[in-house]
Amino acid sequence: MRNIIGKGWLLSGMILSGLGATAQVKVPRLVSDGMVLQREIPIHIWGWASPGEKVTVKFGGETVSGETNDRGKWQVTLSPKKAGGPFVMDINGINHIWLKNIMVGEVWVCGGQSNMELPMERVKEKYPDVIAHSENVAIRQFRVPLRYDFNGPRENLSGGRWESANPETVLSFSAVAYFFARSINERYHVPVGLINTAVGGTPAEAWLSADALRLFPEYAADAARYADTSNINKIIEGDRKADESWYSRVWNEDKGMHGDKPWYDPSNPASGDWKPIEVPGYWADQGAGNINGVVWYRRDIDVPASMAGQPAKLLLGRIVDRDSVYVNGRLVGTIGYQYPPRRYEVPAGVLQSGKNTIVVRVINSAGKGGFVPDKPYRLVGAKDTVDLKGQWTYRVGMVSGPLQPQTFIQYKPMGVFNGMIAPLTDYTIRGVIWYQGESDVEKAAEYQASFSAVIADWRRHWNEEPLPFIFVQLAGYGPAVEKPQESKQAELREAQRMTLSVPRTGMAVAMDLGEWNDLHPLNKEDVGKRLALSAGHVAYGDNDMIWTGPQYHSMKVKGEKVHVVFNDAESGLIVKGGGELHGFAVAGVDGRWETAKAVIEGKNVVIAWSDAVPNPVAVRYAWADNPQGANLYNRDILFHDGLPAPSFAARAKEGKVK
Repeated sequence: MRNIIGKGWLLSGMILSGLGATAQVKVPRLVSDGMVLQREIPIHIWGWASPGEKVTVKFGGETVSGETNDRGKWQVTLSPKKAGGPFVMDINGINHIWLKNIMVGEVWVCGGQSNMELPMERVKEKYPDVIAHSENVAIRQFRVPLRYDFNGPRENLSGGRWESANPETVLSFSAVAYFFARSINERYHVPVGLINTAVGGTPAEAWLSADALRLFPEYAADAARYADTSNINKIIEGDRKADESWYSRVWNEDKGMHGDKPWYDPSNPASGDWKPIEVPGYWADQGAGNINGVVWYRRDIDVPASMAGQPAKLLLGRIVDRDSVYVNGRLVGTIGYQYPPRRYEVPAGVLQSGKNTIVVRVINSAGKGGFVPDKPYRLVGAKDTVDLKGQWTYRVGMVSGPLQPQTFIQYKPMGVFNGMIAPLTDYTIRGVIWYQGESDVEKAAEYQASFSAVIADWRRHWNEEPLPFIFVQLAGYGPAVEKPQESKQAELREAQRMTLSVPRTGMAVAMDLGEWNDLHPLNKEDVGKRLALSAGHVAYGDNDMIWTGPQYHSMKVKGEKVHVVFNDAESGLIVKGGGELHGFAVAGVDGRWETAKAVIEGKNVVIAWSDAVPNPVAVRYAWADNPQGANLYNRDILFHDGLPAPSFAARAKEGKVK
């Protein structure tokens, strides 16, 4: 690859000149300075001009021409190019467009919901060295802005630009996608372009086109209800008024913000109506009642002289829902929803030697409010740390009924496909990485059909059959349980596993990378690496590595044992960490599940059962919201730990075999 120099390449390089606007050649936002074009596949370049206008594109020593159709759209196809860059592209019609700093490499669309959308900024404490050394002009992202449309596919995006990775820009990159791109770049030594089109909270049907929705009449009918823009505006206005009314009451009725002194004033006595409470924890579990509204928390701490006057970082885990934090009466930060980690900078001059007062105003609009357990709660200075877990005091500022749920229009069927996917489908790509499913857990039985429809639909629109589609199986989330029980999350994971029957798909297992108390686990590096391993096999034919964990193949009941056979275990199965194999359960025809002892024999797992299940006909592995102790892995070719087996459910076709 040619040497790549200069940080100024990302400046806009489009030069438009010539005649009237109606005749000007235009290109979509994706076709712009800094773009990454797909290597070794014919490249589509397109745009708009006056009907019948001839447009010429010069790139990589090749000149191709096309003519606009009666709708004013033109498209040309460049022959496949080798990886490299930076290059320039010259587009000529009546006017001239000059695009700079173009790379040729691997282009991946990054789809799904919040765990794909989650940026590196959210995990910066976990990966400070990665961010500090992220400068790489060969890794680039185009962040597609949120947009929905229920009246037809859009031709162009509403905004966005290509940015190469550096310690500043990488903070806005999808964390999963960045680690995926870094792995691809390091293994294949090519530029990588990420088109990040994920939207938090979206179910699968939001990403289907109108044609695909014909398979799902209920979703099609729902989409039709949003075709009327005035109806959308009424919904948005209704939500706005409800929010405004609820939060107006919060402000006006919160006793902590009114009176002689606000409750964040440290001169207010921490006695009288202030009652003890533990942090972390939820106030509904500690005597305050299951209320919504405002609850104030206060704690006096002793700060060592070494921290006095110095800047510090205040870590308050996660708070449900909204918070404003005061240190010695000074506001040091506020966050408006529950998911981001609370990491507040305390400026120099705020802390004093000895007694200091921290006050947190928590607003909760629905469900349990409070401080999420098993997160960091501390005040961190250059040399010293003050632990903030333990006893605080609290006082109720106001009580309200819950706020009515907001209508998230972007979650409705077809909307974001039209606004965010349709404008991309002329752009030549290698494939799709996908992290989604959390929003579909309650309808897990439908997910295999809806997710498979997304894959087929996107492949049809890109017309690059079969487009590689690599997805993440859901991470573990929720309290640990000891005995086998039903699990919607496990059902969703099983639907994802079954989707592997679709050709040229791959799955990265993440159930061992989750956090019991956080829907957005911080370990995005291993997720990205596992996606890259799967992509190496599915998209690049790279078979000299372990790319998936052991996959269930079949089971038989033989005598008093169940034999489970696995694929992708050529180097053998192992118990990660040693010891006993965990995670298996068996059931008889009555459907009652019991934990089972299991051992590895070559590529098989052999399960023995107790009298509790005398005639087992079914097996489950890691079947829980948050599987604990599931430790079946394969070996890599060097006999190190490979990758984890995904959860699965299986039933013997022939029942008990003598």
